[in-house]
Amino acid sequence: MDHSSTAASHAADAAHGAGFDLVPVVILLAAAVFAVPLFKRLGLGSVLGYLAAGLVLGPSGLRLIAEPEAVLHAAELGVVLFLFIIGLEMQPRRLWALRHQIFGLGIAQVALCGALLTGVGVLLGYSLPIAFLFGMGFVLTSTAIVMQILQERGELNSEPGQKMVSVLLLEDLAIVPLLAVVALLSPATGDQSLTARVIGFGVAIGAVLVLIFLGRRIMNPVFSALAAAKIREVMTAGALLVVLGAALLMQSAGLSMAMGAFLAGVLLSTSSFRHQLEADVEPFRGILLGLFFLAVGMSLELAVVFENAGLIAIGVIGFMLVKSVAIYALARMMKSDHQEAMERAVLMSQGGEFAFVLYTTANASGLIDGPTNAVFTATVIVSMMVTPFALIAYRRFMPARTQSLEGVEVAHDMSERVLLIGFGRFGQIASQTLLGQGHAISIIDNDVEMIEAAARFGFKIYYGDGRRLDILHAAGAPTADLVLICVDDKEATNRIAELIRDEFPLVKVMARSFDRAHALELRHIGVEYEIRELFESAISFGAEAIRILGAEEHEIREVVAGVRVRDKLRFEAQMLGDVRSGTDLLLSNAVEQAKEGGVRTPAETRPRPEPTKADTSAE
Repeated sequence: MDHSSTAASHAADAAHGAGFDLVPVVILLAAAVFAVPLFKRLGLGSVLGYLAAGLVLGPSGLRLIAEPEAVLHAAELGVVLFLFIIGLEMQPRRLWALRHQIFGLGIAQVALCGALLTGVGVLLGYSLPIAFLFGMGFVLTSTAIVMQILQERGELNSEPGQKMVSVLLLEDLAIVPLLAVVALLSPATGDQSLTARVIGFGVAIGAVLVLIFLGRRIMNPVFSALAAAKIREVMTAGALLVVLGAALLMQSAGLSMAMGAFLAGVLLSTSSFRHQLEADVEPFRGILLGLFFLAVGMSLELAVVFENAGLIAIGVIGFMLVKSVAIYALARMMKSDHQEAMERAVLMSQGGEFAFVLYTTANASGLIDGPTNAVFTATVIVSMMVTPFALIAYRRFMPARTQSLEGVEVAHDMSERVLLIGFGRFGQIASQTLLGQGHAISIIDNDVEMIEAAARFGFKIYYGDGRRLDILHAAGAPTADLVLICVDDKEATNRIAELIRDEFPLVKVMARSFDRAHALELRHIGVEYEIRELFESAISFGAEAIRILGAEEHEIREVVAGVRVRDKLRFEAQMLGDVRSGTDLLLSNAVEQAKEGGVRTPAETRPRPEPTKADTSAE
C-alpha cells in the first residue's frame, strides 16, 4: 500500500507539473506581451520594451526573477538562432561579394575603435591591459540590437544594412583572438606553451572545416530523408539539431556559438530545404531573442550603477561618443554619404553581448576582479539601453534621407499626350500596350535606382514626385490627354488624383487601386477608370484553376463573365452607398441579373454527379 500510494503521489505531482516551476515562465511571457506592444505604440521600439521589462522584473526591480544569469545563458540561443536565419539569407556567392566589406571595413572599424577606446580607458584611470580589455569589449557592437532594428525596418538587404552586417560578422570573428589575448594577459594562463596555442588554433580551423564538410555532404541527404518521413516535428527537430550542433561544435573549438550557427546557415542557404528550415526555426528565434533582451535588462545591477554612477556615466558617454565619431569618420572615408554615416554611427555606438563573454572570461582567469567586471558589464548594458533613445533622437532631428540625383534628369517642360506616374512592376506592364500602339509617353518616378535600372533597358524616365503640383506642371499634366497613376502607395495615389482633379479638371485620369475600398475612394475623387491591382490576375488565376479541373472553354468564359457582372453590380451598389440589404442579398440579385443575361451560376456550371444504381432503379 505504501509503495502504491507513493507511486500515485509521484504520478499526481508529475501531472500537476510539481517538478517544473511555471511561475517565472509566465512572468517573462506576460512582461513581453504587455511591455513590447506598449513601447512600440509609444515609438520606442521593441528592444527597449524588452530591456525595460527585464529591468522591472530583475533583482534591481520587483525581484520576480532571482537568477537573471541563468536566463541570459539560455537566452543567448536567441542570438544563435538569429544568426542562423541571417546565414540562410547569405548565399556563399553573396557572402563572397561582401568579403571586401567584411575584411576591409570590418577590420578597419575594429582596429580604429579599439585603439581610441583603449585610450579612453586609460584616461578613466585603468592600466593599459585593463583599458584594452574594457575598450575592446565595447568595440563589439550588439549584433542582436542592430540586426533586430534593421529587420524591423526592412533594411537588412539594403546597401547600408549590408555594410553593418559585414562589420558585425567581423566583430563576431574578433571575439576569438580577443579571448586568446585574455589568455596571454591573465596571470593564471600566461605560462601556456606556444605548442598549446598552436594546437588550439588548429582545432578551431579543423572545426570550421568539419562544419563545411557536413554542410556540403551530409545535411542535404539527411533533410531529404527527414522530409520523406513527412513528420513535421521531426523536420523541426532536425533544424534545431543543425543550429545547436553547429553552435556546440564551434564553442568546443573555442569559437563563437553565433558564428557556428551563421556558418551553418550559409552552408544551407542554397539548399532546397532553406525555406522550410527558416520557417521551423523562426518561432524559436523570436521568443529566445526577446528573452535575451529581457535577460540583459534583468542583469543590470542598479546598486552597482548608483555606487559607480560617475564612472559608468563617463564611460558610457565617452565610449559611445568616441566610437560614434570613429565610425562616422571611417564611413565617410569609405565614400558613404553624411546620412548613411550618421545612421551607422548612432546604430552601432553601443557595446554588445560578446562583451559579457570577454569580461566574464577575464574575471574567471583573474585578469580583472568581480567589482570591475560588474562596472564593465553595467557600462555595456546601459549603452545598449541608451541606443534606442539615441536612434529616436537621430530620426527626430536629422532630415529625411534624400536620394542622389547624379546622372538622373529631373522632370522639366515635358509635353507628351500621355503622362505615366510610377514605373514599378505595374507601370512597366501598363506602358507596353501604349508603346505598342506608338503612343509617346512621359514617365516620372521618384526611385533613382529604378530610373537607372530602366535606363539600361532603353527607357527614358525622369525624376519627379507626382504629389507635388510643380512637378505635375513640369511633367506636362496640364496639356496631357491622359494621366496614368501607377504608384504603389494608396495615399500617394489619392493625393495625385486630387491634385489633378482640382488643378486640371479636363484631364482624364486612370489609376491603380489597392483594393475595393481604395477603388471606391478613387471613384469618389473623380478618376475616369481604376483597376484593383490584383483583380484581373486573380480572375485569370481562378479561370486557369477550373480549366485544370476539366471545365470547357465556354464554361470558363461564362463563369468569368458571371464573376465580372456580380462584382460590377456590387461595386455600383457600394458607390451609391446602398448597403441596407447586405452582401448576401446583393449577391443574390446579382446572380439573378447574371442569369437573365444568359450567364449560368457556379451551381449550374458544376458537373452533375452520375446517377447511382438506387436512383436508376427508382426511375
